[in-house]
Amino acid sequence: MRRKSSQARHAATLPSSLQRFTLEELAPFTKEGVFSSNASRDFHLFYVGRDDVHGILKYLLSRATSSLYLNMFGYNDEELNAECMRCATDRSITTVITLDKSQAGGPHEKAILDADLHRDPVAFNTHVVLGQSATHQITHTKGGVLDGRVGFEGSTNWSASGEGTFVVKGKAGGPGYKAQNNTLAVFTDPDTIARFTAELVAEHLAARGPGLPHRRIAERS
Repeated sequence: MRRKSSQARHAATLPSSLQRFTLEELAPFTKEGVFSSNASRDFHLFYVGRDDVHGILKYLLSRATSSLYLNMFGYNDEELNAECMRCATDRSITTVITLDKSQAGGPHEKAILDADLHRDPVAFNTHVVLGQSATHQITHTKGGVLDGRVGFEGSTNWSASGEGTFVVKGKAGGPGYKAQNNTLAVFTDPDTIARFTAELVAEHLAARGPGLPHRRIAERS
C-alpha cells in the first residue's frame, strides 16, 4: 500500500490542469527537491529508486483534461489505471490506450483489465486495445502524451518494483522497499510531442488490426 508523501501534498496545491504545465512542477518529486539552475526547460530524466516516479506519473495523468494517448507494456498499477479509465469514460477526453496482449494475460494485469471491462464495457472496448506491433512482436513502448502538452517515455513498467514500491518523506525506502533500475523521461517540446502522438496512434491502429478482433465481452454477474 502506498503512503501519502510530501510530494503528494505538494501536488494537491498545484493547478489541476496541464495547460500551463512546466517541468519545474515535478522538481519536488526528485531526491533533491529542486532542479539545477541549468536544467533543460523541455526535458528531464527521472530515476526509479531515487525519484518518486509513481508520484510523477499520477500527477501528470490526474491532470489530463482533453486527451490521453498511451502505449504501456507493463500495466499493473491500480492508481494509474484509475486515471486512465477516468479519461476513457469521459466523452470530453480523447483517449487512445494500447496494451501488449501477452502482458495482459498476467494475473494482476488481467484482474485490473477485467474489472475495467466489467465496470464500463463500452468505454473499454472503444478506447483500449490489447495487441501486438505491426510485425506481430510485443508492443514494448512505455509512454504517452497528455493534452498535447506533455509526454513521457522510458523503461518504467507500471508495477510496484518497476516504479519503486513507495517513497517516504522524500526518500526512496521503507520496510520491504524494492525498485528496479528504470528511467522516466518527461518532455514538453512541441516537435517531440507531435511526432510521439502520431507514433502512438500508428501503434494503436496496428495493435487493433482489421475489424475489432480485440473486443472483449464482460461477464454477466
